[in-house]
Amino acid sequence: MDQAASGSLFAEERKKHIVEAVRSRRKVLVSELVERFDVSPATVRNDLRELERQGVLRRTHGGAIDAELEPPKAGYEPDNAAKVAVRLAQKRAIARQALAFVEPGDIIALDSGTTMLEFALLLEHARDLTVVACDLAIARCLEPFEGVNVIVVGGGLRRGHSCTTGPLAVQLLQELGVDKLFLATNHLSPEKGCTTPNIAQAEVKKAMIAIASRVYLLCDSAKFGTNSMVQFCPVSELDALITDAEADEEALARFRKAGCETIVAAV
Repeated sequence: MDQAASGSLFAEERKKHIVEAVRSRRKVLVSELVERFDVSPATVRNDLRELERQGVLRRTHGGAIDAELEPPKAGYEPDNAAKVAVRLAQKRAIARQALAFVEPGDIIALDSGTTMLEFALLLEHARDLTVVACDLAIARCLEPFEGVNVIVVGGGLRRGHSCTTGPLAVQLLQELGVDKLFLATNHLSPEKGCTTPNIAQAEVKKAMIAIASRVYLLCDSAKFGTNSMVQFCPVSELDALITDAEADEEALARFRKAGCETIVAAV
């Protein structure tokens, strides 16, 4: 068999495995496929374009999803119960990496969400730390930690998400100042930055950003290249993006070009 025919057979076998992965996992990332097949990102993207033309998958930024899946609505957000076990290894790796930026004597603010809860769990041995939190689950997690002083931001309770929002929460935050904010987001893209489906949640996040000297975004790479209804922070306002090892290098380069340091945590 000549080399061209051999290469063609390998390409077809590779695409077959890509289809199997999409159908079993519902989503794949370009970075995963590059590592699995030891080919270039351009080769993987060509495969995905061909498979999309065949109607077996739908390309997304940084990967592909099952063709039967509908793209999420701009206003859709699963509650914490649905998110808590999703990509847990990646969330924990990101949290461990973020811990390196916490120093004794810091006053920090923690955003709400499941990644932030994993980060809070790691603060058990912190010393002389003050934490401003608007997430009740995070506040309860921090309560037993003797070296952590907790300030709970009041406001309206957002059901299903265990956090406070609304004008009262924003007003209370505006009266504070913190050294560092550890921020979460539902979606992230170089063009629109951090976005979320909920307007009230976006206002709280903006208030947290405004009172922080430094802003660290904790975001797993599955959120890259996606957008939602409300922008609350452009990439240029982030001091650093902390993400997982599955992050696509091309996407990371775009974030760096937009003015944000990128830090990749090993899983």
